[in-house]
Amino acid sequence: MIRRLLGILIAFVLVGLGVNRCTLVRGLWHSANSHSSPACRIKGNISVMGERIYHVPGQAYYDSTRIDTLKGERWFCTEAEARAAGWRKAHDY
Repeated sequence: MIRRLLGILIAFVLVGLGVNRCTLVRGLWHSANSHSSPACRIKGNISVMGERIYHVPGQAYYDSTRIDTLKGERWFCTEAEARAAGWRKAHDY
């Protein structure tokens, strides 16, 4: 709760400094919604080449992969859901 209030306070300060309000609101929404739910732990990541790749717990790079929903990255609950959305499984190296 305190973290959320601090974010809102910072938002008002940034708007006062001329930061675009739409960008700011999207950023606040993103920070509030960027965590996975316990049931949906599959990370849908977009590579620098634009390839949509999903990572399951236990795979190489799973822990270091971060999801940025503003870039179109997302969480999946099942591998079937990820594949149906057009994502491929990450290679295990």
